[in-house]
Amino acid sequence: MTTAPRRRTRWLQWVPLILFVTVVCEIAVIIAIARAIGGWQTLGLLVLCSLIGAWLVRREWSGAWRGLQEALRTGTMPADELADAALVLAGGLLILVPGFITDVLGLLLVLPFTRPVGRRLLQVLVARRVLGVAGSARVVRGERVPPTYRAEPYDQSKDQRVDPGPDTPMAPGKPGAIEGRIVRD
Repeated sequence: MTTAPRRRTRWLQWVPLILFVTVVCEIAVIIAIARAIGGWQTLGLLVLCSLIGAWLVRREWSGAWRGLQEALRTGTMPADELADAALVLAGGLLILVPGFITDVLGLLLVLPFTRPVGRRLLQVLVARRVLGVAGSARVVRGERVPPTYRAEPYDQSKDQRVDPGPDTPMAPGKPGAIEGRIVRD
């Protein structure tokens, strides 16, 4: 019970440092570009990047929203559509922050041909967080295969694994198969 807040606290303690490093890097890049092409041109380039990014985010958001609505209408699981919507939203927020580094990162999340990489990373992170899975897929004979799971007998009152013994049938619906937990092979 105490492990989740501790993990969250460890992650949150890095946020101020990440924000500080990001701001310092953005300022350094803006100064370097301003020295190379001039101050007004740099300001114009920042405004142009923001306008193009806002237009692109609006276009991609409408596509992601349509895909999400279509998946919900047909009754299919909208995993990719939800990931796309989250990535477009995060990319839009990064594009709104003034700076060239955040614009590039935001564009990588928003552009339709780079978004699948971000979607895959997001799905792996969610699988690790929700399922506690170390990896969301493995390679078997050249093909990606999702992890396999099996039922393991488990006594909840003692919070420990139970040895089923040779007489315990583990078929679904049989005694002994009802109480179990899912473990990764």
